[in-house]
Amino acid sequence: MMPLAEPLSSYPKYWAECYGVAPFLPTTREEMDALGWDSCDIIVVTGDAYVDHPSFGMAVIGRLLEKQGFRVGIIDQPNWQNADDFKALGQPNLFFGIAAGNMDSMINRYTADKRSRSDDAYTPGDKAGKRPDRAVIVYTQRCKEAYPNTPLVAGSIEASLRRIAHYDYWDDQVRRSILIDSQADILLYGNAERAIAELAHRLSMNEPIEQITDIRGTAFIRQNLPDGWTLIDSTRVDRPGKIDPHNSPYQSDEELAAATGGKCQISSGDKSADGSQVVTLSFLPKHSKTDRAKTVIRLPSYKKVKSDPVLYAHASRVLHLETNPGNARALVQENDGKDVWLNPPPIPLSTEEMDEVFGLPFQRVPHPKYEGQRIPAYEMIRFSINIMRGCFGGCTFCSITEHEGRIIQNRSEESILNEIENIRDKTPGFTGTISDLGGPTANMYRLACKDPKIEAACRLPSCVYPGICENLNTDHDPLIKLYKKARKIKGIKRVLIASGLRYDLAVESPEYVEELVTHHVGGYLKIAPEHTENAPLSKMMKPGIGSYDRFKEMFDKFTKKAGKKQYLIPYFIAAHPGTEDVDMVNLALWLKKNKFQADQVQTFYPSPMATATTMYHTGRNPLKGVNYKSEKINTVKKIEQRRLHKALLRYHDAANWKVIKELLLKMGKKNLIGDGPNCLIPSKPPTGRTTMKAGTKKFVTKHTSQGYKPLSKSFKKKKR
Repeated sequence: MMPLAEPLSSYPKYWAECYGVAPFLPTTREEMDALGWDSCDIIVVTGDAYVDHPSFGMAVIGRLLEKQGFRVGIIDQPNWQNADDFKALGQPNLFFGIAAGNMDSMINRYTADKRSRSDDAYTPGDKAGKRPDRAVIVYTQRCKEAYPNTPLVAGSIEASLRRIAHYDYWDDQVRRSILIDSQADILLYGNAERAIAELAHRLSMNEPIEQITDIRGTAFIRQNLPDGWTLIDSTRVDRPGKIDPHNSPYQSDEELAAATGGKCQISSGDKSADGSQVVTLSFLPKHSKTDRAKTVIRLPSYKKVKSDPVLYAHASRVLHLETNPGNARALVQENDGKDVWLNPPPIPLSTEEMDEVFGLPFQRVPHPKYEGQRIPAYEMIRFSINIMRGCFGGCTFCSITEHEGRIIQNRSEESILNEIENIRDKTPGFTGTISDLGGPTANMYRLACKDPKIEAACRLPSCVYPGICENLNTDHDPLIKLYKKARKIKGIKRVLIASGLRYDLAVESPEYVEELVTHHVGGYLKIAPEHTENAPLSKMMKPGIGSYDRFKEMFDKFTKKAGKKQYLIPYFIAAHPGTEDVDMVNLALWLKKNKFQADQVQTFYPSPMATATTMYHTGRNPLKGVNYKSEKINTVKKIEQRRLHKALLRYHDAANWKVIKELLLKMGKKNLIGDGPNCLIPSKPPTGRTTMKAGTKKFVTKHTSQGYKPLSKSFKKKKR
C-alpha cells in the first residue's frame, strides 16, 4: 500500500494567520505596508510574471503557504545583474523559495536548434530576456549575496529535472546536480505542496535546515550514512575478475535472490570513500529481507557518469525505476566530493487535498502592476481548468512522470464544476467557452491500477506500453459524466478539450469518444502519434500507428453521426533517438498519402533527465538492462541531419527539395522522385509552395501553430 502522509490541513496555523488573506501576494514594500506587514516570513523568487492563478507555480505555493498562516511575498523577474531587487521586500524570516518559473529557463529561451527565442510567453508584452539562463543557480546566488544567512530552498521544474548529475543539451556535457551549482540548502522536486508545507512549519519552530533530512521529495547534501540505513552499491555494471552470476541493479533484493535460487540479506563489506557501508548479497533463510524505507542506492558519481556513457545510462535507469512513491528507495550520488541525497518521491495528494489546493483564493488574473499588458501564457490558460495531475504513460521524451509523478491525482467533480462557475462569474473577458478541461493528459481522470497493492509495488515505467496493463482501470465513465455536467452549467456555451489525448486509452471507451467528438472538439482535435515507424516508437514508448488508425475511424464515425466537419491534428517528432533516415522518409510518405502538409514541425529537444535524453547522450537504451554489451541505438546529433529529418516533415516545401532529393538518391530510392502518386517529391524543384488537389471528402492540410489545419476546398497553385 502507499505510505501514509501528513494531510496538508493537519498543521496548526502559524501565528501570522491573523493578517488574513492578501488580495495579491505583495511584490513591493508599499504593498506590504498596505497589508500591515513589517516583514515577510517567506519570499518566493520566480522567473515568471506573477499571475495569481492555479496554473502558475509561484501562485500555488504562495497561496498554500498563506493558507498555512505565513506571510508570503513575491519577487518576480528580478534584475539579476546585482542583488538590489532581491532586497526589495527585506530579509524573509524563514527562507527564500527560488524558482525558474513554469518552464526550464534554458528551454524557455532556446529552440531545439539552440537559437535564442525572440519572445517569452511568461513575460508581460511577450518580451524575451527578462530571466537569466540557469535561473535557479543565478537567483540562488543573488539571494545568498543579499542575505547570506537566510535559508535557500530551490524548486520548480528546472530544479526538479536537474536534481542529479544530468546531461545538458546546451553545454553538450554532463553537469553536476543543480543543488551543488546553486549552493541552495535544500531542493524540492516534483509538485512540492507537501514538502513546502512541512519545511515551512519546521523552520518556523527553529529547526535548523541542515537537520531537515526526512521530508519526501527533497534533495540535500549528506556526508554520512545514518545509523540503521543499508546502502546498496550500484556504481558499476560490470566487474573485472572471475565471471560470476551477475546481479541486476534494477531488481529488488528479493528478486535478485529468487533469480539465482535463494533468498538474500545485506551483509557488510568494504567501506566506500566516505566511510559508508558497501553491501553484498548473500543467501539466507526465507524470512530475511531489507527495509526499503531505510535503504539507499548509491549511483555512479558525477565524474563517472560524465566520463562513461554506459554508467550515465545505468544511473538514469536506476533513477527512473525508483519513481513510484509506493516502493521507491532513496538515492545518493557523489558530486565533486559531496553526496547529493535524494529522498523518495512525495506521496500523491488525495482528492480532498487537490480540492484544497485548487480552492485557494486565487484572483485568477495577473498582478495589477502590469497594467493590462499581454501575458501570452496567461491568455492561453485563463479559461482552462486543470482536473488532474500526473501521467502513467511514460513517454521517454517527456518529463511529466519525473516531475508530477506516475500516480494520477484527481480533483472532485464538485471542485471542478465550482471553478467553471468562478470563471464564468469572475474572469474578465469570458464569453462562455471553457478552452480546456484536462491536465497533462485529457483522459486519465480517475484512471488507476485496479489494486492499490499492485500499484504501490509496480516498477514498470508505463501502464500503457507496450500495451495497456491488464491491471489498469480504463473506465471513462467519471470523465463522461463530468463533461456532461460541465456543458450543462448555465452560461456555458462550450467546453473544449485541448489537452493531449491518450487515444490508445480513448478507444477503450467508444462512449467517451462519442461524447468528446460530439460536444467538445472545436473543429480540430490535437493528438500525438509522434511517428509511424516502430523503431522510433519503441524508443518513445508510444503505441504503433495502428492505434491512431483505430481512433481516427471512431473520430470520423462520430463526427459524421454528429453532422459536423472536424479534423484530427497529428503531431510528429523529427530526429528522436532511434530514428534512421529511412524512418523519416516513411513518415513523410505517410504524411503525403494522408494529404498532410506541415508549416511548422517539432524536432526532438533533449530536456534534462528524460529517458530519451539519456538515449541521445549515451547512444544506449536504458529501457533495457544496461552494460557494456547492451543495445546501442542510433542518435541524430549532427545539426545537418537534424535539419534533414525536420525537412522531411516538410517534404512539400520548395526550400527542402534539394536536400531531400540528395538523400533519396543516396539511399537508392530514386523511385520516390517524380510526378507519380507514389513519389515523395517532384522530378523538378517546385517554383513555390503548392497544394495537392483533394477529392470530394479529402482535404489538403497545412500546419499552423504546431498543428495541421485543413485548407479550403479551393485548391489553386500559388506562386511566391
